Amino acid sequence: MTRECALLLPRVCAALADPRQPGSDDTCLEKLLDWFRDLAEFDPTMKLVEDNPCLTEFIASVLALPEPSPSILSFTLRLAGILAASENRFQHLQQEKLLVRLFGRDGPLNSAVWEDASVRSGWVEGVHSMMHHQPALHFLCNGGGIDVIFTLQGDPSLFVASAASQLLVHMLTLSVESETTKPPSTKDCHWPACAQMIIKRIEDSLQSSSASHIEWSLKLLTRLFGSCRATWTEVLWLGIAKQIESFLTEETVQAQHMLVNLLLNMARSPVFCDTEGNFWALVTSALEHLTPVQAGPLAVGILRLYKCPQDVRIQALTVLLQPMDCILRAASQPLEYAGLLDESVSDPIAVESLLSSKSSCASLLCQTLAHLEELLSLILLPVDLPYTSLLRSLMTILQFCNGFLSPASPLGSTISRILINCFRVQRSALDVLAALLERKRYDTLIGSLFDVLLAYLESPNTSPTVLKKTFQATAKCLVRLQELSYSNSQWQQAEKKILEDVFLVLQKRLCSPCWEVRDSSLEFLTVLIKYLRDKDEFRQSLLSSEVPRLTENLLEDPESYVRASAVFAVGQLAFITYFDPESPVIGNQYNKENTIAKLQEILSTDPEGFPRRAVIRVFTKWLREGCTGQLEDTEQFVSRVIQTVEHDLDWEVRLGALELVEVFCIHTICQLGLPKCPYAPVSSAVTSSIHQNEWLQIFCRAKLFSFLFRSLCDCDKPVGQKACKILLALRGNFYPISTLKDSQEAGDSPAGHGIAWLQRTLRQGSLAQNFPTDGGNGVDFQDPESMVLALGTIDLEELHDELNKSSDHVEKSPQSLLQDILATVGTIEENEADCY
Repeated sequence: MTRECALLLPRVCAALADPRQPGSDDTCLEKLLDWFRDLAEFDPTMKLVEDNPCLTEFIASVLALPEPSPSILSFTLRLAGILAASENRFQHLQQEKLLVRLFGRDGPLNSAVWEDASVRSGWVEGVHSMMHHQPALHFLCNGGGIDVIFTLQGDPSLFVASAASQLLVHMLTLSVESETTKPPSTKDCHWPACAQMIIKRIEDSLQSSSASHIEWSLKLLTRLFGSCRATWTEVLWLGIAKQIESFLTEETVQAQHMLVNLLLNMARSPVFCDTEGNFWALVTSALEHLTPVQAGPLAVGILRLYKCPQDVRIQALTVLLQPMDCILRAASQPLEYAGLLDESVSDPIAVESLLSSKSSCASLLCQTLAHLEELLSLILLPVDLPYTSLLRSLMTILQFCNGFLSPASPLGSTISRILINCFRVQRSALDVLAALLERKRYDTLIGSLFDVLLAYLESPNTSPTVLKKTFQATAKCLVRLQELSYSNSQWQQAEKKILEDVFLVLQKRLCSPCWEVRDSSLEFLTVLIKYLRDKDEFRQSLLSSEVPRLTENLLEDPESYVRASAVFAVGQLAFITYFDPESPVIGNQYNKENTIAKLQEILSTDPEGFPRRAVIRVFTKWLREGCTGQLEDTEQFVSRVIQTVEHDLDWEVRLGALELVEVFCIHTICQLGLPKCPYAPVSSAVTSSIHQNEWLQIFCRAKLFSFLFRSLCDCDKPVGQKACKILLALRGNFYPISTLKDSQEAGDSPAGHGIAWLQRTLRQGSLAQNFPTDGGNGVDFQDPESMVLALGTIDLEELHDELNKSSDHVEKSPQSLLQDILATVGTIEENEADCY
């Protein structure tokens, strides 16, 4: 602790304990506790309380108040816990009789202030902080604290209830691991006293008739098995396993829903996952006895495990797929195709009953589909899925939802009536479909799948959100179709027809009165061009449609999101219409200059930020892929963009322009004979002065330096950071490491005076006003020699470090925090409060 803080701390403590003062800000109190916690952890000796007796005096003063404020009392409880985390300081606070008055029966526990949740929270957190040694453990256990904490598990404040459960887990673990020379084992089970008290309470709660008490103990056990992987947890489990298993079959105790997380946490523990005995038998029993809604999360959790008996894994997969199998069987009787399952784990009547009910059908399907998507997101699947049957089931669900399937079975008819136009199920099914298409090729079903997707794309009843997901799935299918058409002439004919149908639908959707539909249609087109622009059949189908013309028209859409998406789509279209030398486009139907002019007009005049950001990103992509022509054309192009955006009010647009500048610098340096990234400084032997002069002249003519140096003073820090990064990279090319230290100093020349001024201005950062870029103050940003001098003279590393400091690096200091608290409670006359 610094001397300044030590002088301020007594005044802060006195002010906080004074009931006449207005309460301090809770955020300041939290930061003050964080500071005390750091101090206490850094030095666990008595030095903190000996050097600062005001801390114990503060605690005693708060305890002496007849009605302390809840926030100050909560702060005091937490502070005492932090101080008592060290055994030496704990004994000191005990001798002062402070801990028993704070955490004992005669403390806040039996006062009116206990009704405030912040006080209960402070009590629990204070106890948790001090639980690092046996004296603290015995103090609480012998003082009746265990009963208080068990009761707090049912606190109306969820935060307090959760903290109480975590505290019990921590205390049990501390007791077992610090009070025994040898951990309990299945052969020699002897629990320490504190652990015995907690375990006895757990066992009594599990055997009670109180549903809430059972729930508290199950949550506690779930936390314990989730956080502790010690072998003694198996000993604890063996004592309660029979009681837990009984919850699966007892109808009088509704605790089944609590068992899923408990069993999953145990299955993840090496203590249980490696055993072949009763635990996995319990998991199997749970899969059989839990309802389909309860068993689903357990099944997918098991399938995510890599250590699991194969028979349990197969059973979990069967449970997960049962609703999908039921859908497939309900679609046609007798079954037209192979089902998903050969046999069921539990009674299929339960699943059929849920799917036949309007209140539960959609919920069960959405849960199942979400679990399947979760499973498909894994990089490595620990289980083989029946992909083809699963795809058929998804297609059936989608057809049920849009009314395009008329099932023969009574169950199928009921499900179809329930699911018609059910957007929730449609969205979930399309998400799983997209994930499934990432996994496997479906050569035999691709035609049927396109029929289903096209029906959704064409239907006026398809909601905008469902349409967006349909577009995403269709894009994946079209990419798969391209792969098929390479090797099969039959698929080449099918591809042509499908593309024609897709672009016909897309034309209609681009003219939709709903802006969300127009937007998702443009996003779909952008994705298609990105992945299929090199395919002849795709390009011919696209360019023979009205889609390109409609897309350009949407650059003037009244909705800014649509204009932004249109910019991205036009940017991708350009790779087909302008930049490809083999493009079939002829004549002036697609005029490159006109399109660029339109985009530049959006960049300079669009009132919304989204389209302007989109234009910058498109220009950067074009430049990165070398599509902006010869170097001279690119120089003029970049210069125009810089001049357009340097005063843009949107910082993301300015940042995007800097990324464009960065790509231009790399492109120029590589094109002029240095085929490497400019971010690695080159040796003086390699660097050619001729090339240096060429780069300098190009960058000066393009007005890069004025834009970069102005950006260093940008009021938005990411812009300044990016500009500094680019300047450092450029300096690495002009001043190799071996010569940088010997670079020319700014002398008495006019240019030197200008650079010195520039250095002073840059140190002001965003406070610099009216930054000149026209040669004012002797700085000529278009003069190559001046810019070389600037790069070699200005301390860019210092600027870089300054720009990377957090905005509150000064105000974060403990001294500033203490001053803020004093200012808040009114004991400092001057207004010295910092802003966080």
